[in-house]
Amino acid sequence: MSERIFLHISFPYETGYLGLVGKIGEQLALSLNCFTGDRESLAYHVNLVLTEAVANAIEHAAANRKNPLLQVTVRVENGLLTMRVFDQGDGFSLCDVQEPCDDGLAEHGRGIFIIKSLMDRVSYIKLDDGYVLEMEKNLY
Repeated sequence: MSERIFLHISFPYETGYLGLVGKIGEQLALSLNCFTGDRESLAYHVNLVLTEAVANAIEHAAANRKNPLLQVTVRVENGLLTMRVFDQGDGFSLCDVQEPCDDGLAEHGRGIFIIKSLMDRVSYIKLDDGYVLEMEKNLY
């Protein structure tokens, strides 16, 4: 039987929760029995992409929110890690996100690029009441 985990995390649109959400994802990755690769790297990557995705939702979608809580889900099933960050912002196109310049000076614009480079699949889907950034990583 394959490993099955489902987490639903709700928290205020406040940057003070970024570290907590990242650590939850990190600890989950460290505990995965179904992953035979480098768990430390996976844990670091999960922490990083969750933190980036949540920071983007707080920065770009908080003003439009109807729900006072930001929603994040993490699922492990059939060898696939799926993380979803739900927002109520105006949305954007993943295709329009360009690779950041290599000048090292930009403080913004690297989050989606980092997420896309560390995950196997990334999609941004329109919902009835907002959007969801879905990030997937194959575990085997």
